[in-house]
Amino acid sequence: MMRKLTLAFFAITISIGLLAQKTPTTYPPTPRPKIVIGLVIDQMRWDYLYRYENKYGTDGFRRLVREGYNCQNTHINYSPSYTAPGHACIYTGSTPALHGITGNNWFDYKADSIVYCTDDASVTSVGSNTKAGKMSPNKMLTTTIGDELRLATNFHSKVIGLAIKDRSSILPAGHSANAAYWYDGTANNWISSTYYMDSLPTWVQQFNQRQLAKKYLAANWEALLPLDKYTESHEDNVPFESPFKNEQIPVFGHKVSELAIEKTEIIKSTPWGNTFTLDFAKATLLGEKMGKGTATDFLAVSLSSTDYIGHQFGPNSVEQEDDFIRLDKEVASFLHFLDSLYGKNNYLLFLTADHGAAHIPAYLETKKVPAGVYEYDTLGKMVNRYMESKFGSGAWVHAFENQQLYLNHALMQEKDIDGDEVTALLRSYLLSLPGVAQVFDMRDLNEENYDAQLLQMIKNGYYPGRSGDIYVNFEPAWFEGYPKGTTHGTIYPYDTHIPLIFFGWKVKPKEDFSSIFMTDITATLAALLHIQAPNGCIGKPITGLLQK
Repeated sequence: MMRKLTLAFFAITISIGLLAQKTPTTYPPTPRPKIVIGLVIDQMRWDYLYRYENKYGTDGFRRLVREGYNCQNTHINYSPSYTAPGHACIYTGSTPALHGITGNNWFDYKADSIVYCTDDASVTSVGSNTKAGKMSPNKMLTTTIGDELRLATNFHSKVIGLAIKDRSSILPAGHSANAAYWYDGTANNWISSTYYMDSLPTWVQQFNQRQLAKKYLAANWEALLPLDKYTESHEDNVPFESPFKNEQIPVFGHKVSELAIEKTEIIKSTPWGNTFTLDFAKATLLGEKMGKGTATDFLAVSLSSTDYIGHQFGPNSVEQEDDFIRLDKEVASFLHFLDSLYGKNNYLLFLTADHGAAHIPAYLETKKVPAGVYEYDTLGKMVNRYMESKFGSGAWVHAFENQQLYLNHALMQEKDIDGDEVTALLRSYLLSLPGVAQVFDMRDLNEENYDAQLLQMIKNGYYPGRSGDIYVNFEPAWFEGYPKGTTHGTIYPYDTHIPLIFFGWKVKPKEDFSSIFMTDITATLAALLHIQAPNGCIGKPITGLLQK
């Protein structure tokens, strides 16, 4: 009897052991937010977070600064600092040397023409009868964080990009996005292309039917505050700002309603462009039920009107101050919307910019600060005339784009002219011009006796066949642009120092003054989401944000 009991005991023990081996230990899944939202504010200088803060409310920019992880020393680490490479860099964690977006436009030696960063003749517009939808990310050579999120979740995650500018929605969304949308003011519609879809979703069609742009533009752009309250700006009536087409002088109130009778393109150059974009962002979240599925979704939003207004009026204008005071209210409204839709701390948001902006040179000159401007197309023509004086008539310069000279190699070969000789001559000539600080041979950036950081930024911006032969680095406060208004694109802090704040899911409030690059944004997002970084990413995760 005892022997039977012993055998039974061993049998039960073995069975329990086998059962324990067959039953795997369960662990909770890796936590991820319901949705990630990228908010890129075009041409937002870092100092705008603080310059107008006494006029901001408590729930917009100041809430992000108060409750977010604020990276105070974030810089662009390539040249040129323009919209397309900026958006590509933020979402790929890469630079033009890898992702290939070397500017908004560039001279393509294979195509033998100037090309636009998202042009694609193989697709057609969806949502309009214009050519505005013949766009795709086909020229971007690396994946984005959205692409990697889709791959990591076996394409259960939804990834969508939207902006008034086509390039600011298409490049962030990536190659495998569910959709990208941009605004066609000629058709008065948010549109897409056949790269993404054959027809607009019903909710987009319904949004377009509301014709919100026309409703916003029914009113003129009047200053939100009395003019004497804009104490962070110079006076309203100055000769170095660009008026609207129906104005003699660039002052409030701006009669934009007169410019929007049929087409609503003008909304891009008003604060309502930001409002309109965030209206569409809210509609996208609801229409696509983003953040409501089993996998993390990603919405890339870019606000473009700040850039249009900045170019036209400059960073010290009453218009740009008014624009950011209004935008602060829109950001607050958007955050409240996200709170109610997902619950606080259930969404991860980051705010940054694609580039900054220079002070208007004519304004700086009134303050005795050295500055200057070469009007667009001037410098390339000057170089071509110089080449003709040395080697005879001909189209020696294809273009001067992105601070780079694209030389006519075929003509040089035909004339049997040595490239090194041309480079030496042009370097001497360019250095004799006012406002030119350095001249670099793009073919060999290793032997230059210049600052290593400057050289690295130029190297990071170089992609063979899409970049030029000679890089012209202007002195600070000099640029190629229009005599009125401003632009960006240089290697200097006013163009490269950008805001970066992470907010929401698992983010603890903190100020971080360590050196951070634009390429680190996506590396950090990949670490937070526990997914692979984009395949061209060279950034490093921001360790202070990741520490528990």
